[in-house]
Amino acid sequence: MTAAISAKVLERFPAGSPRGSWPAEEYAARRRAEGEPATVVMDLESDAFLVVVPAAAD
Repeated sequence: MTAAISAKVLERFPAGSPRGSWPAEEYAARRRAEGEPATVVMDLESDAFLVVVPAAAD
């Protein structure tokens, strides 16, 4: 079973960052500090980390 979750992408970061560097996590942490529920997910198709927030319900 799979679940579809609607989310807005705030920023994309290539997965090939230097060892010890976590730019997507650092960006998400700054957004969370500002009160936004940011999460990092991996987009396997584009080999990138995405910082996302839940999409607003219409």
